[in-house]
Parts: sequence; C-alpha cells; structure tokens
Amino acid sequence: MSAPGKEGAALPPDHHVHTEWSWDAPEGSMERTCQRAVELGLPSVAFTEHADLTPWTLPAGTQVPEDWEHLVSGDQFTPPPLDLDGYRQCLERCRDRYPGLRIHSGVELSEPHWHADRTKSLLDRGGFERVLASVHSARLHGGSTFTDVSVRYSDQAPDAVVREYLLETLRLVEEFEGFEILAHIDYPVRYWPTDGAPYDPHDFEEEHRQVLRALAAADKVLEVNTRVPLHPVVLRWWRQEGGEAITFASDAHDPSSLARGFADAVKIAGAADFRPGDDPRAFWVKA
Repeated sequence: MSAPGKEGAALPPDHHVHTEWSWDAPEGSMERTCQRAVELGLPSVAFTEHADLTPWTLPAGTQVPEDWEHLVSGDQFTPPPLDLDGYRQCLERCRDRYPGLRIHSGVELSEPHWHADRTKSLLDRGGFERVLASVHSARLHGGSTFTDVSVRYSDQAPDAVVREYLLETLRLVEEFEGFEILAHIDYPVRYWPTDGAPYDPHDFEEEHRQVLRALAAADKVLEVNTRVPLHPVVLRWWRQEGGEAITFASDAHDPSSLARGFADAVKIAGAADFRPGDDPRAFWVKA
C-alpha cells in the first residue's frame, strides 16, 4: 500500500473520476485533481470521462444550467461527445507533471449495449486503460425515448424504478462485453424519495443477485461507489455470487470530492473479505 498522504492512513486508488473533459463537471480539473491525489497519498487515479450516447427527453418546464442550454433542442437534451484529442493532451501533461502518480486513462460508457457501433468506434480510438459501463437512462413511452433515471420517480413507484434499473443493468452485462468495471449498481438510490419508507436493498435482493451473478460469470469487477455509500449487504452478495474483485470510486466531479468516503468504504470492503493485492494500484480481490 502506498505511503499515507497528509490527511491520514493510506487509501486505495480512485478508479472513477471526472474532470473538465466530462460535460457535467464544470468544476472539474484534471491538474488540480492530480495535485489532490498526491496530497491524499493515492497510489493511482483513473480519469473516466463520460461518454453519454443516449439523448434524453426532458420533462416539461425543466430548467437546465446555462452551460447546458446549447445542448437542448425542444425537449431533447443531447450530451456532447468526448473531446478525445483534448483529453489525451491533458492526460499527458498531467503525467509529465506528476510522474510519481499512476494516472490511468479511462471512460464511463452509458448504456453501451444500446449504442454498439458508436461504442466500438470510441473504444477502438481511445485505447482506454479503465472502461466503466453504467446505466443512467430509463426508457419512456415503451422504449422509444429516454430520460434520466431520477425523472422516473415522478411517475413510477420507487420500487418499480429500482427494479427497472436493475433489469436494464442486467441487460447491459449480458449484451455488452467491452467493459471491465460495472459502475454504481445503486445509482437510483441517489434519488430515492425522502418522504416515504427508507431504501432497503433486501427488498431487491433477487434482482441484485441476478446482476451480480451475471457480472461474476463475465469475469468483471464491481465498483464500490461512495457518492451514496454502497450498502454492505451488496458486497456480501457479490462475494456469494462468485465476485472476485472490486474497485473504489468517488465518482468525483471536482477535485475536492476525490476519494471522498473511502475510509469507510475500505472498512466495509474488509468486512466482506476483500483485500488489496501486492500492487497498491490494482483492484482489491477476494481474500
């Protein structure tokens, strides 16, 4: 494990970080994030910028940030493509400036199983070291249009939103092979309504296990995302279903959020019998 940074005990790598090269990270900075990683004593960091290929239908009356207004046409919001050349140039500058920090290239693919040709083209050109796959979108009107998962809470029961999300995540794992790490299996929990019963993953145990079973069979890695702390039982299910490895992910969109919540996440991972390997920059593995 790497030497501790200024702020305490050594932490694992952060394998899910966004910078100014992600369209939704206006406060991001690759250079300042590298500086923060050195301060924290992280052994490595992966800049996994967004590749969001699904246009969203916005609910009526939606107000978008001024920086995003050029991405809206009518009720359609279309995220911009990743500026691969600019991203690569910035990555090389940071590697030159911070030679002691292992900086991984990466990408977070949203719904790649819906966009096979465009995804393949990006991966062929990108040569990324870390490839995350995720679901951010939900189907509308029988699948003809799409919106962010958070919007579905406005017209669906909360349990239906989570079940629909996990079913789509299962489809991703079964239909798309070109990724290494499954990001934020608990994404809908970020938007769970606060005016009703609290979220309980046990209510969705079988749906989780189906995803985890398929992920393990595909020899993929599960992400422990700390934006909302992953419930410990999900890691236990991952181990029971044959999962071999995990990563830690702050999903930071600004430098101050790098590795946020990692100290607690490390404890949870240890309780589920996942441990660091010989290389501090690598994934944690089943003990």
